[in-house]
Amino acid sequence: MEQIKMVAVASHSPENVVSNDELSKLMDTNDEWIYTRTGIHQRHVVTTENTSDLATSVAKKLLEKTDIAPETLDFIIVSTMSPDSLSPSTAAIVQSNIGANNAFAFDLSAACSGFVYGMSVASSLLMTRYRRGLVIGAEVLSKLVDWHDRTTAVLFGDGAAGVIVERTQGNVGLLAEELRTFGEKGDNLVAGKFANDNPFSKEISALDPYFHQNGREVYNFATREVPEALQAALEQAKISPDDVDYYLLHQANSRIVASIAKRFKQPMSKFPINMAINGNTSAASIGILLNDLVESGQVHAGQTIALAGFGGGLTVGAQVWQL
Repeated sequence: MEQIKMVAVASHSPENVVSNDELSKLMDTNDEWIYTRTGIHQRHVVTTENTSDLATSVAKKLLEKTDIAPETLDFIIVSTMSPDSLSPSTAAIVQSNIGANNAFAFDLSAACSGFVYGMSVASSLLMTRYRRGLVIGAEVLSKLVDWHDRTTAVLFGDGAAGVIVERTQGNVGLLAEELRTFGEKGDNLVAGKFANDNPFSKEISALDPYFHQNGREVYNFATREVPEALQAALEQAKISPDDVDYYLLHQANSRIVASIAKRFKQPMSKFPINMAINGNTSAASIGILLNDLVESGQVHAGQTIALAGFGGGLTVGAQVWQL
C-alpha cells in the first residue's frame, strides 16, 4: 500500500537577531518579564527579506539536500498569514524563483496551524494523482506587529521551514490526523485587517494591520483543545501517548507546552522547545523545530512523532507520523 514520506526538511531564519533587551528600548519591558511569561529570549527579524525570500531559501535548501530537480515537483504549498501580496501568491513566487515549471502553487492561510494543515492537504494530493510536492511554512510576522505594544511585539519572529513529501511503498507515513476550526472564537486573535473606502461604501472600515489578541482566552483555548485533538489523532492511529517518541508543538508559549505534556503524563524531554531563540513564527514554527531535531539527530527514521499546531482562526491541527 502506498504511503507518504517526508523526504527532507530544511529551515531558514533571518540573520538579524533581536533580543529582549533590545525590545526594552522600544517599550516598557525587560528580558525577565518576557521570558518568565513566554519562554522567549530572542527572535529573528528581517531587514530586507520578505516572506517569499525566506520560503525560496528553504525550497532551494531542500532541492540541494535531495538532488531533486525542481521540474519534478508537482505542487508547492506555502502556509502563511504574512504573504508578500494577495496576488501573486507567495507559493507562485517561490515556484518562479526555483524554476519548478511543472508545479502548481498556492498559499494556505491557517495561521499557526498552517504547517499541519498544509501537510494534510499535501497528503491528500499525494494519495490522488500526484507524486511529489513541497510544503513550506513561512512568515514575516514583523510586518504585522505593532513594535510598541508589549502584549504582542515580544511574542513573534520571522522564519521559514519546509519539507519535500512524496509517495512511497515504505512502511512510513501519516498515521492519523485531527483538524478543527472554531470560527466563533476567531476574534480572540486577529491581524491584517483591510480598509474599504470604495466610493460606494456607506461606512468606511478601519485599516488595522497589527496583531491583537486576548491572551488569556488563547492560552485557555490551546491548553484545552490541543490535548483533545492530539488524543483523537492518537486514538485513530491506535497508539498510546507513550508510543510517541517526540511531540512537536507549535512554539507559542513554553507554559502551554508544559501544560500539554503534563496532561499526557509525558516527560518534557518528549516536548522539545526552541522558542527561546526563535519566538513564535506561526506557520513556520513546527517545521523549524523539526529541522532542528533532524539536524541534531534526535529525530530520525523509525520514530513516531506527533505534530500539533494551534492559533488564529481559531484553529487546531494534530497529526501522527511514522518516519
